[in-house]
Amino acid sequence: MVVTNGIVSLKHLVTMETLSNEEVLGLIKRGLAFKQGRADFKLDRQYFAANLFFESSTRTHKSFEVAEKKLGLSVIEFDAKTSSLNKGETLYDTILTMSALGVDICVIRHSQDDYYKELIDSRTIQTSIVNGGDGSGQHPSQSLLDLMTIYQEFQEFAAFENLKIAIAGDITHSRVAKSNMQILKRLGAQLYFCGPEEWYSLEFDVYGQYLPIDEIVDQVDVLMLLRVQHERHDGRGSFSKENYHRLYGLTQERYDRLKDNAIIMHPAPVNRNVEIKDDLVEAPKSRIAAQMQNGVFVRMAILEAILNGKA
Repeated sequence: MVVTNGIVSLKHLVTMETLSNEEVLGLIKRGLAFKQGRADFKLDRQYFAANLFFESSTRTHKSFEVAEKKLGLSVIEFDAKTSSLNKGETLYDTILTMSALGVDICVIRHSQDDYYKELIDSRTIQTSIVNGGDGSGQHPSQSLLDLMTIYQEFQEFAAFENLKIAIAGDITHSRVAKSNMQILKRLGAQLYFCGPEEWYSLEFDVYGQYLPIDEIVDQVDVLMLLRVQHERHDGRGSFSKENYHRLYGLTQERYDRLKDNAIIMHPAPVNRNVEIKDDLVEAPKSRIAAQMQNGVFVRMAILEAILNGKA
């Protein structure tokens, strides 16, 4: 991985842990340049990209597709439901096929944690891997769009240094939370975790402090809400949307206690009236729609960095 004159070059992007602070800031600033129409970009040849999503996705899948088309890449259609996976083909062999066909970049979402390891370790597979989310592991492109959103808001205050950020909700099962806590801590933010204690792991203590949401909501600069991931729970016990919202969600009362310049974030999809009161999704302090918009531009920056690595 290389940064030259602010331009990042990558072979793969699978986890935030492998990015330096300089690379993170380079991708954020390049995403902003794309958003503001200041980025000078031209392909030197035809490049092919494929989006292989083995779990449901709207924002990540479609924003990568929009980003690819904005950059002029040729997007290869792929539908997991009609692929040879139904005949028993492994993920490895699917990507081996894509590489042999000349696909330059594969954006992949898969339910298996660390699925990408055997792909990037392969001597035969030449396609670059961009992790669109692995199980309960990592989600680097979501983390980068979150960072870009925070940077836009607070860059005049040294961006991340000493910002108070609360990550609230289903932390154990959230790849977004894991990606964000690692890099935000490294960038100098002060982190807090809120939500049900049974959805919190002591391993996260190294990154921040666990507190009830009502003890911290009036102090934070950023309240980062997480989706309740019903599909990753084992089904034991009962779950009440009303109780969750009352005890852990962003109610009107808690919204009113936020600082004047605080912002609300959520990776979406949003469970309305669970993590956040329905009419607060588009409230003045909400940046949920801005996150979605920023996702296109930071993913353009990611794809450009991969293409730089190939050049």
